[in-house]
Amino acid sequence: MKFSAILSLSALAAGSLWATNSRVDAMGKSTTFFMDDAAIFDNASNIGLFPNFLIGEFGTYDALTPGGDPQSPWFGGIFSYGFGEEGNGDPRGTIGGVFNRRNEWEQYLPDSTSIQTGINSGDSVVVVPTTITNFDGFLGGSTSEGNLYGAHIFVGVQDGADNEGNINSYAFASIIKADVGINWQLPDDMDFELSAGIGRIAFGDSDKDFWDLGEWSLYGEGRIFSTIEAINGEFVGAGEYSYIQTDGREVTTFAIGPGVNVSMDLGFFWLGLQGFYQSDITEGWEKETSGTSSYNGNPVLGKNGRDKLEKTGGRISFGIERNIWADWFVIRVGGQKEIAYSTCTPSTEKADFGPQNLAFCGQSGNYWSTNAYGNATSGDHIGFGFGLNVEEKLKVDFAMSESTLFLNPFTAPEGATWVSRISASYSF
Repeated sequence: MKFSAILSLSALAAGSLWATNSRVDAMGKSTTFFMDDAAIFDNASNIGLFPNFLIGEFGTYDALTPGGDPQSPWFGGIFSYGFGEEGNGDPRGTIGGVFNRRNEWEQYLPDSTSIQTGINSGDSVVVVPTTITNFDGFLGGSTSEGNLYGAHIFVGVQDGADNEGNINSYAFASIIKADVGINWQLPDDMDFELSAGIGRIAFGDSDKDFWDLGEWSLYGEGRIFSTIEAINGEFVGAGEYSYIQTDGREVTTFAIGPGVNVSMDLGFFWLGLQGFYQSDITEGWEKETSGTSSYNGNPVLGKNGRDKLEKTGGRISFGIERNIWADWFVIRVGGQKEIAYSTCTPSTEKADFGPQNLAFCGQSGNYWSTNAYGNATSGDHIGFGFGLNVEEKLKVDFAMSESTLFLNPFTAPEGATWVSRISASYSF
């Protein structure tokens, strides 16, 4: 299948091929069951679907603590060259880069850690800084049959300064990831994706051995798209696995499930269901009810000193978008509901040695849990927004604050947040 045919099929699957993270936030919170440009960060081969493409975000705005500028703006681009006749078509080479994008692995960094800052001194609490070199690099290519291949790296490091810019030789954080992916066109209108990678999360001490096997993590995911002409859409099967480890913490996640996406008149709809299992094992970690976490140094208790929190459950999610009034204006809405049965097994040695690791696993027992109802993050229940499309080239998408529809524009309080995220893309 030639490159132009790949683009046509992907456009059918996505409704609007050139899209953004704001689109994802507004219509279901996830790209698992449809194609979107955000999928390049899950499978690097997908950069071949977005040749000559610029993308960026103004940042995200915290609706719960309004004030100041949006946080973490980023930008990047993808550039492609065809080696076919007259420099067009397959085979094709593609290169891309994104600057300042925050990586999802930051959630595995504590807010602070205990470090011995002198030979004769006790441990000192050091704030773990935010990574600042954040760079995503992409390299990809396609065969004459239209199969796509790609590689991706992410490098985010801060060493020697805290988040306020004060010099602190013990302030250190590092996230490094590398992965490869394929996107193959199979017979019977099927599209198969597979990616796998390794990564390293480190904090608190920049003198660690870079190649220490105890610091490395593994991750991967796969999807298959199968065209169903009867619904003018596709069946999607998706699965993912990750084993993330860092000092005193191991998180294993597995998820699998089916979904569909359907192109409609002036719109697009998707629906997905996933079953998942997650095991979060910690030793020496403490998390307050406020959400801040800390790591108390060198774990020495072994298996008996570990807390283990297991979650087994399911997640149903959907998204819908439709042009209204004009072809250049689209409105979106979506949501997800997660239900999990959680089992908490605290350390048998905690009473004598370890901290009360309340938010991770402080008390033995079982309970039901769900995702946040509405906390202005991409993990909560509902999202909505709209997008502007200028000649299928420039697209600007807005994810709206969940309080927007309840605000009176004439009496809204000072600092009220209307928009939580703005993204833009341009294809040329």
